[in-house]
Amino acid sequence: MNEQIENSGTWRKFLRFPIVKILIGAISLIASVGIAQMIVGFLPATDSPLLALLTTGLVVLVAFLAYVAFVRIMEKRAVTELSAAGAVRETAIGMAVGTLLFGTTIGILWLLGYYDVVGVNKLAVIVPVLTTAVSAGMIEELLFRGIFFRIVEERWGTWLALGITSLFFGLVHLFNPNATFVAGIAIALEAGVLLGAAYIFTRRLWLAIGIHFAWNFVQGGIFGVAVSGNEAQGLLQSTLTGPNILSGGQFGAEASMIAVIVCLAAGLILLKQASNRGHFVKPAGKNRLQTQTVTAPLPNE
Repeated sequence: MNEQIENSGTWRKFLRFPIVKILIGAISLIASVGIAQMIVGFLPATDSPLLALLTTGLVVLVAFLAYVAFVRIMEKRAVTELSAAGAVRETAIGMAVGTLLFGTTIGILWLLGYYDVVGVNKLAVIVPVLTTAVSAGMIEELLFRGIFFRIVEERWGTWLALGITSLFFGLVHLFNPNATFVAGIAIALEAGVLLGAAYIFTRRLWLAIGIHFAWNFVQGGIFGVAVSGNEAQGLLQSTLTGPNILSGGQFGAEASMIAVIVCLAAGLILLKQASNRGHFVKPAGKNRLQTQTVTAPLPNE
């Protein structure tokens, strides 16, 4: 009996190890999304925008439920980072921020003569970009900020979590079409830092989800610029020229030094405000902030 108890305790300690938790969370989330996408793939092919949005909504819902299940089963706490309180407001603010940041980036590129509008497309062309942006905004934030960042932060603190997850976010994008080393660094600095800061500032995922969605949708669906190296058709038919360091080259404006400066500045502002709120977590074992996101227990049922 004592041996069984000891083995049980060892197993629980193993499951609480950060890397193990991250792997379990990531695998469960990715597998759930993959199964949902496979099921959706059996539906009859159609050009219906409504069906495309519905199927995307189904996949996103599955990802949401998989994340909630992971937190409640593995961590045995309330999922405060997806709290309904402030969800609509913070998502809407995030969408406004994402739109403003990319609008500023493309506006500067236009003033420099690197971005040019050559025509206008029909409204229906935005649907593929819209569905992709919805999926990326929710699923990638659940994975990178909800699982990866949050669990690393619990053990090693906010700064290390921000650095590791930002670099990893940039590294993952190196596998995208037309990716370069510069593009990966740009993604790490502009998106990794900004989206991590959005989570730290609110201690919820909604602001980051809104920013992520709007940034992707506006650049591809509105301005017709490649999204992370993937060609996109938007309402505006456009050309992006000029030196790669400023225009982003074939990867798109995300690899532009202008985008890095604009988004990194916004991220640093959010980090400053988060620090003022006392939202930074020190490494485990030190006198550290215990945020509600980290410690909130499950409510009595």
